Amino acid sequence: MNARGGLGRYGEELAARRLTEAGMTVLARNWRCRDGEIDIVAADGDTLVICEVKARREGPFEHPMAAVRALSLIHGGPPPGGVRIDLVGVVVPGRGAPAVEHVKGVA
Repeated sequence: MNARGGLGRYGEELAARRLTEAGMTVLARNWRCRDGEIDIVAADGDTLVICEVKARREGPFEHPMAAVRALSLIHGGPPPGGVRIDLVGVVVPGRGAPAVEHVKGVA
């Protein structure tokens, strides 16, 4: 396990907790298909939520949410409540609690 992978897994764990605390149900984590991976698939009522998670250590680097360039949508028809794409950014400081930011409907 490398440090970058560990930070990513830590960020995804914090993101899953935040979504659960917001009343969502996490359906899958690290869901893979031939076109790539979805960090978290969740349900917010009857809306399917595709959640991209980016985690960075605090420092001179760009904010984790600025690292998302283009998002791919699911192929096929949407579920009854539609599909929403959310983004969770996690900034881990050298000391203290990480900052977790959840933005709904980024695409």
